[in-house]
Amino acid sequence: MFLAELFPYADIVYNVFLVLYFLTVLTVIIVVLSENRNPVKSMAWVLVLVLLPVVGLVIYLIFGRNLKGISLISRSHLRELRRMHNPPEYDHEAVAGLSEESQQLISLASKLSRPHLFVGNNIEVFTTGKEKFEALMRDLRAARQYIHVQYFIIEDDQTGSEFLSLLMEKAREGVQVKVLYDYVGSFYFKPRVLRRMREAGIDVHPFLKLTFTQFANRVNWRNHRKIVVIDGKIGYMGGMNMADRYVIGDKNWTPWRDTHLRINGEAVAALQYSFAIDWDFTTRELLTSTTMHDDTAPASRDYLVQMMTSGPTNRWNNISFIFLKAITLAKRCVYVQSPYFLPSDSLLKALQSAALAGVDVRLMIPRQSDSAMLRLATGSYYKECLLAGIKIYLYEPTIMHAKVVIVDDEFVTAGSTNFDFRSFEHNFEINALVYSKEFNEKMKRIFESDMEQCTRLLLSKWKQRPLRQKALESVVRLISPIL
Repeated sequence: MFLAELFPYADIVYNVFLVLYFLTVLTVIIVVLSENRNPVKSMAWVLVLVLLPVVGLVIYLIFGRNLKGISLISRSHLRELRRMHNPPEYDHEAVAGLSEESQQLISLASKLSRPHLFVGNNIEVFTTGKEKFEALMRDLRAARQYIHVQYFIIEDDQTGSEFLSLLMEKAREGVQVKVLYDYVGSFYFKPRVLRRMREAGIDVHPFLKLTFTQFANRVNWRNHRKIVVIDGKIGYMGGMNMADRYVIGDKNWTPWRDTHLRINGEAVAALQYSFAIDWDFTTRELLTSTTMHDDTAPASRDYLVQMMTSGPTNRWNNISFIFLKAITLAKRCVYVQSPYFLPSDSLLKALQSAALAGVDVRLMIPRQSDSAMLRLATGSYYKECLLAGIKIYLYEPTIMHAKVVIVDDEFVTAGSTNFDFRSFEHNFEINALVYSKEFNEKMKRIFESDMEQCTRLLLSKWKQRPLRQKALESVVRLISPIL
C-alpha cells in the first residue's frame, strides 16, 4: 500500500520495462539468428537469453557480439606496413618440391590472410620453459637496435621480474624496447612495475584496456599471442607466457609442458608485421623506425614457413580453416596436442572421418586442467572421439599446454592457438605453418616422447566414470561454444 501511494504508476512503469526488456531480448535473438553463425553456437546463445533473464542479456552484450570484418588499423597505415614488409619472392622450386597437400595449404593460407611463404629459416624447438627462458635472455642481452615484446601473460613473479629487469637494462643502454601485454591476461600487472618500466625508457601498453564505459566492448576479445622480435633477426613465438609456471613450476604443478619456437631467418619479418599491426591498433603509432626483415643470407632452405594470424575481426576463422583443411587432407596421421579440446562441429567430424578412414589420429591433452569447467567440457567429447577410433592420451606429470598439430610427413603448425572455440573465434592468435619433412620428423619424435608420460584412455574405462560427472559434462557441453 505504501509503495502504491508513493509510486502511483509503479505497475505501469514495471509493465513498460518488462515489455521493453522482452522486445530487447527478442531483437538480440533475431540478430543472433540473422548472423548465420554456427547453429550450435546460435542455439547456445538463444538458450542463455531465454533461460537466464536479465543475466543472459548482460552475458550476450559482453561475450556474444560479432566483430567480423572490422578493420583494426587505418587503410593508409596498413598500406604502409605492407609496403615496408614487402618480403622477397619465395623460391618456386622449393614449393614445387612439396606435396600436393602442402601446396593446397599454402594456397589456402595465402587467400585467408595473405601470409608470405618464407624459405630461409632455422627453427629451434623448446619444450621446457627453462630452455626457452635461458635462450631468450641470451638473445635479449645481445640486442643492439630494438626489442619488441608481446605476451598474453607477464606475471610479477621471479621469472617475470628477471625478464622485465633485463628489458629495462637494455632500454637504459639505448635499445628501443616496446612491450604489449594483454590487459586481462596480465591483470595483476602492478602500477609500480609499469612506472619503473616507463622510467627506464620502455614504451609499454595494454592491449584492449578495460574501462567502465568500454567493458562490454572489450572484455571478450583477448590477445593471446606470444611474440618477441629482436633486431629483426631473431623471433620467438609459441604457447609459453612469461611466468614461473613454465620455468620453475608453482605450488600445484611442476613446470608446465609447452612448446615454443625460436626462429632465425626470413619468417621473423612476419612476426614483426603482426606486432606492428597490434602496436598500431593499440597506440595508433605506425612503426617505421624498425626494419621489417633481415637482409642476410637465408639460414636454411629446408624449413618453409608461413605465419598465420587469426582474430575476431577476420572475415574467416583463419587458423580453424587451416586445421580443418590439414586434417581433411591427411592420409597417414594426425597428431594433436592441446590443453583444451572444444572443437567446432566441422573439426570434430573431420577428426572422426579421418580416424574412421584409417588415418592414425591421436589427441594428447592433460589429465588435469587449470580450469575445472573446461576439463568437463573437454571430457564431453571423449566418447564421440573414442567411438570413431581416435586415440586419446592423457598427459600425467603436469599441465600439457602445448598447441601443436602434426599431419602426415611434411606439415606442422605450432603457436598460441588452442583447439577450442575461444582460440578459433574470440582470441587474437598466431601460428607458424611449417612445411618440412625434417621439422615434421623432429616434432613427431617430441610427440612420441611425450606419449611415454601419458595414459591412453580406453572407451571401456571412460564409460565407468561417475554419473554425476557425466551429468556435469552434459550441462557444460551446452555452453561450450561460448566458453
